Amino acid sequence: MLFMIWLNWIKIFSSIWITMINRPFKKTDITKCMQVLMCADQTLNIFPSQPMHAVDPATQIGQALANGSTSKGPVNQAMGAPPTQRKNSDHASPALANQDNDQRPTVKREGSRKATTSSSEQEAPKTPDPKTLRRLAQNREAARKSRIRKKAYIQQLETSRIRLSQLEQELQMARTQGSILGGGLFFNDQGLPTAGGALTAEAAMFDMEYVRWLEEHHKLMFQLRAALEEHLPENQLQLLVESALSHHEMLINMKGHIARSDVFHLTTGTWMSPAERCFLWIGGYRPGELIKIVLRHIKPLTEQQIVAICNLQQSVQESEDALNHSLDAVHRSLSETITSDVLTSSAVDMASFMSRMSVAMSKLSSLEAFVRQADNLRLQTLHRLHQILTVRQSARCFLAITEYFHRLRALSSLWVSRPRQEGV
Repeated sequence: MLFMIWLNWIKIFSSIWITMINRPFKKTDITKCMQVLMCADQTLNIFPSQPMHAVDPATQIGQALANGSTSKGPVNQAMGAPPTQRKNSDHASPALANQDNDQRPTVKREGSRKATTSSSEQEAPKTPDPKTLRRLAQNREAARKSRIRKKAYIQQLETSRIRLSQLEQELQMARTQGSILGGGLFFNDQGLPTAGGALTAEAAMFDMEYVRWLEEHHKLMFQLRAALEEHLPENQLQLLVESALSHHEMLINMKGHIARSDVFHLTTGTWMSPAERCFLWIGGYRPGELIKIVLRHIKPLTEQQIVAICNLQQSVQESEDALNHSLDAVHRSLSETITSDVLTSSAVDMASFMSRMSVAMSKLSSLEAFVRQADNLRLQTLHRLHQILTVRQSARCFLAITEYFHRLRALSSLWVSRPRQEGV
């Protein structure tokens, strides 16, 4: 806009200058120039909605100076209409103003009506139907459960990662120090025992879990002994006894997992101390030994309790004999399968050899079932003793069993660390 104003002013002054040079300067020219300048000021005060004058102000000055007109030239036309016309326009302008004022309230009322309608529509949203509300509630509940499951899954993964890293560190430390429990032999590809080697991943994991289980069991027995010495109420003592029973169930579950992957690790007892292996029976202790401990150290017992314990002992002994008989039958069958062919012949029929090995492997797989049955018998014996004895007697029973195995492990440690005589 400023650029257009300056451009018009430059054109006006250049036109005046050219006209004054081409003809003699007159006194009336000053008045004409002033009129044109005043007209130019009015022309330049334009709005974007109003068009500009069709006649250039510079052209008007040139024509006015050339024609010498004073009242009827373009200058007067640019100045405005005659007084009568201006008077009529003055009379007409109030009418136009009144007409504009009449139209503006109408537009304003229409605008206010539209604004009121739109605001009322915004202030009063549509209420969703019950079906939509129920669907939204179900979506929110599903999202909440999904977040909870995701959080629990992440926590489980993090806990498993930390647990695995701890077990790897403990296993590496145990291998470095040569203190893996059991100290079992390892075999090469030809089946010959070697001094070096490593346990299977499942067996090593079970050994570490068993060490951790012994530590937790020691802490639990310490709390149980303190509760007996402090003569706590039977309801609190009952919680500790049930915790000890659940802890034994945890060990049975651990053995069940390793039995599926490496049953020989359980049946050979490499996870136990050397003294405990002397009393090994199908991957653990004999349940009848627990009953002997109870009859020897848990006193006084009522006559009814003695009768119940004796009946339990007889039932457990029959179950042990049945398992021993079945296991002996498996051993004989396995031996017969392997020795059914000629052992001294140098020529070996590979097809016959592989078929016999396949039968032998199927018979070895039954060892897992024997371990599970023996563990179930041990756990049933503990539960039955807990039912027969009182709460305090059950607490003393668990303490006696724990002390029994603790002494076997202590005997193993003393045997390993005994002074050895050097050979001559």
